[in-house]
Amino acid sequence: MHPLFHYIIKHVSTLISKEEFRVLRSHFIQKKIRKKQYLLQEGEICKYFAFIVKGAMRQYYIDEKGFERIVNLYTENGWAGDHESFVMFTPSIYHIDAWEDCEVLLITRESLLKLCRECPAFNEFLLKLDERNNIAAQKRITSISFTAEKRYKCFVRDYPRLVNRFPQHIIASYLGITKDTLSRVRKKALKK
Repeated sequence: MHPLFHYIIKHVSTLISKEEFRVLRSHFIQKKIRKKQYLLQEGEICKYFAFIVKGAMRQYYIDEKGFERIVNLYTENGWAGDHESFVMFTPSIYHIDAWEDCEVLLITRESLLKLCRECPAFNEFLLKLDERNNIAAQKRITSISFTAEKRYKCFVRDYPRLVNRFPQHIIASYLGITKDTLSRVRKKALKK
């Protein structure tokens, strides 16, 4: 069984029947995305959401000074895409690219909606995923007022799998601090 389906079954209370499994599988497109290749670029409409089977991706925008500002970091068993663009069919302000070589399963908005109607277990899975994403977004907004040290501590606690997958400058941008500040915070944390 494919990792996506293990992941979905793990996160829903109902078991997926053989028929639901067949329906579920039929809505996804397998694709490999090479390191530095884009899933989405600014100005495009997000036509696919990607379930990451293998690899790591980042979502970012370019600010008015030309600096990359990291919005999200994704690894295995994560979903990558611009939710607003995907739902509203508007041009994205984000870039999403592969930080490592990736294997993904893609789904279109049309297939997603159809799958939700055909497979109650998948619909339940999406509701739980939305709940988790909303909680994570609230935590991220709240963390803006935290010190750099507390932001990093929360990041390590909440996303330990990301700490060694991305370099310091990417993590620093995600946290909204400079690379030098992150370096000082990490050294201080190691001394404790």
